[in-house]
Amino acid sequence: MKYRVSHISNYAYGSPVDLAAHLLHLRPRRLPWQQVLSDRIIAQPEGSRRRDAEDHFGNMVTWLFLDRPHADFIVTAESVVEVSFPKPPEKTLPWESVVEAAHSVEAGAAAEFRFDSPMAPAVAEARDYAQVSFEKGRPVLDALCDLNRRIYKEFRFRAGVTTISTPVTQVMKRREGVCQDFTHLMVSALRGLGLPARYNSGYIRTKPPPGHKRRQGSDQSHAWVGAWLGPEHGWIDLDPTNGIVVQDEHVLLGWGRDYGDVSPVQGVILGGGAHHLKVAVDLEPDEAE
Repeated sequence: MKYRVSHISNYAYGSPVDLAAHLLHLRPRRLPWQQVLSDRIIAQPEGSRRRDAEDHFGNMVTWLFLDRPHADFIVTAESVVEVSFPKPPEKTLPWESVVEAAHSVEAGAAAEFRFDSPMAPAVAEARDYAQVSFEKGRPVLDALCDLNRRIYKEFRFRAGVTTISTPVTQVMKRREGVCQDFTHLMVSALRGLGLPARYNSGYIRTKPPPGHKRRQGSDQSHAWVGAWLGPEHGWIDLDPTNGIVVQDEHVLLGWGRDYGDVSPVQGVILGGGAHHLKVAVDLEPDEAE
């Protein structure tokens, strides 16, 4: 599936910003199943210095430095991306065997995703919630899909009741939140069981195909879970906000331990006072396809 992506972040400051340094995670990641046909980032005002590179996790990042006073900062990211997520394997190891493999040399880079991170520590409440799905000897993919569906059914999608810094324990108590909350919850739960899990940042299709239900979280940046199935099958992506295995409705920007590693726009400013942010996201099928 080929998509056109548009992501506009508009910051309006209460007073002029004199200096600013920004780190952007707004360029889709190039992968065997995700081809980036074109991408560009337009900043207003333009940065006096810009550098494009990769971060620790291999995500594409852009550093911008602005040294002129400005009352607004607008970043527009546009891209054309073709995605074809791999199909889930038919058979997977018992989840306990994946935990064992995660502690061996076979895990490789996946091993770092079984450890706590600031926004997704392995908390007991999330682990205990997940344990219901992870019965003894159950194939890891079956258990993951069951947990994914349970979060979708038992937690309410509701914007405005949490912030990005709301801890997993509070999400467990409230049983409501948005995609970042549900992703942090599931990542925390899996890490509590000893399974590597990572936070995926990107987008989900804005408008559903005819006859299909609109997906939750489609008007903003989206988040979902990457879960490790073991050394043979590698990673699979699951979206607990919508209760689905990721197939052809998502575009991936990048992954990290939690939101803090892949925030679309972050940085440091001098001045500015109070500010207001408007975000507009569209992920639409390419009409030329």
